[in-house]
Amino acid sequence: MSKTIWLSFDITIRGDVEGLYAWLDSHDARECGTGLAVLKYPDTANLIEDLKKDLEEHVTLEKNDRIYVTYQNPEGKVVGKFIFGKRKGDPWKGYGPQGTDEDDSD
Repeated sequence: MSKTIWLSFDITIRGDVEGLYAWLDSHDARECGTGLAVLKYPDTANLIEDLKKDLEEHVTLEKNDRIYVTYQNPEGKVVGKFIFGKRKGDPWKGYGPQGTDEDDSD
């Protein structure tokens, strides 16, 4: 049995893009935009651990490479997790409306 997962990847300039693309191709992944792919992956009891191990065996990841997986957990909730790397500051921070229209005077 397989599960649909989405992989978001942010690979550095010196990262193993070819290795990642070969891995994605071998899993018949489909492109969903820059740095995003959807694929079917074997649904195991340890999905995240197995996916991480599989990627480590086929892709040489650098310190700043990031891979985030989104999937539906056994309870039916859509969840996401960084399996390599971590969240950075939001690049859009400060572009939206700031503050309120309230008068600051006493």
